[in-house]
This record gives sequence, C-alpha cells and structure tokens, in this order.
Amino acid sequence: MKISATIITLNEQKHIGQCLESLQNLAEELLIVDSGSTDKTIEIAREFGARTVVRSWTNYSDQKNFAASQASNDWILSLDADECLSCDLRKAILALKTSGTNAAAFEFPRKAFYLGRWIHRSGWYPDYKRRLYLKTKARWEGEFVHESLAVDGPVARLPGDLLHYTCESVSEHLRSLDRYTTLAAQELLNHGKRGGPFNSLASAAATFFRTYCLKQGFRDGMQGFLIACFASYYNFTKYAKLWELEQKGK
Repeated sequence: MKISATIITLNEQKHIGQCLESLQNLAEELLIVDSGSTDKTIEIAREFGARTVVRSWTNYSDQKNFAASQASNDWILSLDADECLSCDLRKAILALKTSGTNAAAFEFPRKAFYLGRWIHRSGWYPDYKRRLYLKTKARWEGEFVHESLAVDGPVARLPGDLLHYTCESVSEHLRSLDRYTTLAAQELLNHGKRGGPFNSLASAAATFFRTYCLKQGFRDGMQGFLIACFASYYNFTKYAKLWELEQKGK
C-alpha cells in the first residue's frame, strides 16, 4: 500500500510544519493544494519535500477531490493543515501498509486541543473522521460546510487519535464562526430551510443543552462551557443569517 497525503491550505504557516512532520516516513507522497497563501506555507511545505499545486478556492469538497485527482497513489490520506497523526495512529497506519486490507476506507477518532486543553467530551470526542481511502472508491461531498467522504465499499476503524489543534483564543473561535455561519446559512437557503426567531432560539437552546448536559461538556471545564456556548451561538447565527438572506431575496 502506497499512500499520498493530501492537504488543502491557505496561510497555514503556523500549523503546516507539525502536520507534515507527522507524515514523515509514512506517506510516499506529500501533496499540498494551496489557495493562494501569502505567508510561508508553501516555503515550509517544500522544506518537507511536499509537492505544491496552486488552485483558486472553490469549496472544501471540490478542493479535496481535486487534490486526490492530482495524487500519484491510489490510497489517499487527507488531512487538514491544523491536524497531525498521533504516535498510535502512525503505528496503526504503518502496520496496515504491510498487512494489506479489503476495506475501501478507514476512519479514526479526532481529538481536539482547544484553549490549552484536550477535549474528551462535549460532543467533540470521539469525533470519527474518514480520512484514509481508495480514491477510486470514495469522493468528498458537500458544497459549503461539513464536507463528508462518501465511500463505495466497507469502512474500517483504526486505533489512535488524529490530533486537531483548533482555536487558540476566543477571538479566533469567533472569527471562524462568522465565516462558517455564513456558509451554513447559504446551505440552509439552498435546501429550502426558513429563518426567523423560533428556529434561531429553538436551535440555539437545544444545542446548548445537548452539548453541555447530554454530551457532558460540563466535564471539560470552562472550555466545555465555552464550546456549548459557541455551538449555541453558531446555530442561532446561521438561522439569523438565513433570515437576512431571505430578506435580501425579496
């Protein structure tokens, strides 16, 4: 089994080195699809021996499918720039490379490092992600946000965590929420959903209760409380922005 590791980037100099370091002596090819970085992302990637392709941004699924199409090997390991393989996950993939498999794809749990703490609950863990797959048997789907890998064949699980170094500050989290709620609102509009006060408030309240209580966010300390608050804010805001889009369309 030969693996091409693919990563889509835009101004990721803070994370890309750690991501590529975790792939050393594991992937036969490192492929970066960059959307026009103005920092040192491409320079750092080349220092790790990665091949870089510059392509204007379309959407997450399309960029990842394009990356897979440019890869030299049949097996794709798709990572985000702020993710890296844990030691246990590296060992599991290395063992798989020698043993072989009948699966078309593999998923593994993702663990997030958020505001100085690893998150073990709050609906964030275990957050299983399909990232290792045969490019002839799988394709990324989803036009705006929450892209997912559709697989034609069996999906197996590997032990070991995919480590996700997410927001380092409250301000950074808020900035990302503004971007993602705009995309989410457009997706809701395209699917015929409606905005308004009831949907905004009901979705926000239900999300906070589910995240903080049912998903035991209270056991993740202040970080868990913030995750629940921001998840609630995300749902409130995407419906508010959906209402705004509806008004603009009238």
